Amino acid sequence: MEQLSAFLSGWGLTTTHVLALAVGLGVFAVVFGVVGATNTGLSAQQRRIRALAPRASGNQIVTLDDNDPKGVLRLFIPLSAQERGKIARMLRQAGIHRAGAVRVFFLVRSILSVTLPAAFVFVAWTGYLMPGFLRGVLSPLIDLPNLQVMQIGIALAAIGFFAPSFWLRQKVAARKLTIWRGLPNALDLLRISVEAGLGFDAAVLRVARELRDACPPIAEEFTVLLLEIRAGKSREKALEALGARTGVEEVSAFANVILQSAEFGTPLSDALATYSDEMRFAREMMAQEKANKLPVKMSGVLAAFMMPILLVITAGPVVLRMGAIFGTH
Repeated sequence: MEQLSAFLSGWGLTTTHVLALAVGLGVFAVVFGVVGATNTGLSAQQRRIRALAPRASGNQIVTLDDNDPKGVLRLFIPLSAQERGKIARMLRQAGIHRAGAVRVFFLVRSILSVTLPAAFVFVAWTGYLMPGFLRGVLSPLIDLPNLQVMQIGIALAAIGFFAPSFWLRQKVAARKLTIWRGLPNALDLLRISVEAGLGFDAAVLRVARELRDACPPIAEEFTVLLLEIRAGKSREKALEALGARTGVEEVSAFANVILQSAEFGTPLSDALATYSDEMRFAREMMAQEKANKLPVKMSGVLAAFMMPILLVITAGPVVLRMGAIFGTH
């Protein structure tokens, strides 16, 4: 007991602090137990809705993980189904299809927004109790006034809260760009496979295998498309889900091309060839548009960097000569 008291006193803690911590943990355990005991699961109405949902869902392979949080998860996961659905769609577009990804995202955001400022405040306020080497390293934090410590802690909390969303947006943008760049080649491979005599499903599988290393996002999305079709989902709904899952307009247009070709009976290879050519032509026009904008954008840079130099070259000798003339008098 004496060794424990000496250890606590070395960290600046007393039995009062330990007792307060124990009481806090006890209250948390009691609340968690009460919530778990009172949570009886789904109501009768919810069970009926869930029983009917599989028939109307079209046998979806990947579903939005927007189920209502239960128990202590309500403290970390938003209760709004719209917000959870938005994050779920962004996770899909980022290529994250794991079960429970929405919950993990919100839990990581909550943990970072709490642990980052808590760790900083703990180090800033208890750094003087560290050994000599660590105390010297942490001296800039130890010497900070309490107001600055709180301000930095609030900033770290904001960083921990918004950093996962920023990372997710960057990952979605990078994956969309990869799909956008690799889609024309995928369409050409799909057209060649169809012309070689393969059916649509077999051609999609062939393209997914060929692009597994060159463009993994397209290979993954085509694989999910095949899994949904084989599970009994209609091709129309599977293609519509493909466009929504990727978030790329060209993929949605590709899905419409496939559906229109099947509806009107036009050859699929001709439709894919036409759409691939149109896509490349649109990208060429986009590149020419950027090239035409380049001189206008460069004019501001040239004016900012070249005009001062031209003024110095043209007016410099005049200024020097006038200075010499007036200096002699």
